This record gives sequence, C-alpha cells and structure tokens, in this order.
Amino acid sequence: MKLITLENVTKDYENGFRALDNVNCAIDQGEFVSVVGSSGAGKSTLLKMIYADEFPTEGAVYFGGRNIADLKRRILPHFRRNFGTVFQDFKLLPQKTIFENVAYTLEVQGKSDAQINDEVEHILRIVGMENAADKYPHQISGGEQQRVSLARAVIHRPRVLIADEPTGNLDPISALSIIKLLLKVNSFGTTIILATHDKSIVDKLNRRVILMDKGRIVRDDLHGKYVISG
Repeated sequence: MKLITLENVTKDYENGFRALDNVNCAIDQGEFVSVVGSSGAGKSTLLKMIYADEFPTEGAVYFGGRNIADLKRRILPHFRRNFGTVFQDFKLLPQKTIFENVAYTLEVQGKSDAQINDEVEHILRIVGMENAADKYPHQISGGEQQRVSLARAVIHRPRVLIADEPTGNLDPISALSIIKLLLKVNSFGTTIILATHDKSIVDKLNRRVILMDKGRIVRDDLHGKYVISG
C-alpha cells in the first residue's frame, strides 16, 4: 500500500533557490527508506514536504491518497500526529526530566496520568532508558539523549517516523545503537524515513536507498548502498 506519494514536486524559495526539482517517489506502509546525498541535496526539504512543514511550489504530496495541500490549517496539528520526528540536535526540553520530556506529547493529547505513567515507563524500557527517568538531559550522554528523543517521537504510535540525521552528533557505537532502535520500531510496522550522510550505516542496513543531488532523485535502489552520484 502506497502511504506517501510525491508527484512532480518542486520547491522554490523566495531567494531563487530551488531545493527540490520535479521529485517523484512513493513509499509503502512499513518501509524503511534511507534518503542520502550531500549537504544541500534536498534531503531535509523532502522530509518537510512529507510531514507538511512546508508545501510544494509545484506538484503534490499525498498521504494515504489525500493531497496534503488540501488539508485545512486547523486540521494540520491532527494530521501531524501521523508522524514522529527525530533530529540531529535532540530538541529535548532542558528544564524537564527524561520522564517529563517523553510524557509531554501524551499530556498535549489529554491522556490520563495513569495512561501516561504506563506508556512512558514502557517506551523508556524499550529504548533502555528506564533507569534515567528522573534525570535531566544535561545529566546524560548524547547517545542517551537521542534514545530519549526517539522514545518521545514514537510514544504516540505514529504511522511514520522521520529521522533527520539522527546520528550526526553521535560516536559510532551510539550511532549504531540508534539505528538498531530504528529497526526495532520498523519491526512494529512503523514506516521509517531516515535522512543521513553516513555511508557505513546505510550500507549495513541494506534497505531501500534514495540518492538526492541538487534537489533531484538520481538513484532509487530497493536494496541499495550509498553510491555517490556521478
């Protein structure tokens, strides 16, 4: 089943920069896709199109067969619950404990205290951070912070997890542990879209690889390696 489809998507900015140039691709429910390419190739812009953080100048993005551009603005927050996002810089709230950081999403959704306690404890066990629930972000390592960020991103059971350079600030061992967690999340049926420049990680995954260059998709391999364009 095609969950996400981009048809002839172009994105131009006011300064004249073309971030995406006639991009066409489709992603199935449950896929694990790596989007690779050099800095400025269009990876992050592509991800923003998918979770409606930005919209195409031309073309269309469909989620579950529905054109995202047709969604009313008041519906967008509800639509974005289909997604979890993980970034290079963790984006944890420094004044909140690990437990509170992960619980925040459920609080916004109006879950009861009992539900929040059960679900946060469960997801912290999955990512191996159950013993750090009362600590603050500055008291744990970068790799541990990314585990917490991942827990927060998936606690509401999104259909898609967007991971934009999630291992960029991590040492190789911590990076590998994050990739293993992404694979575990994918095994539960969550679609994973990973943007990365880390060739070693992509090659180990042996999953679908989309290579971007200057805003275009120049290669799309079902079981690919990170092959440099040109």
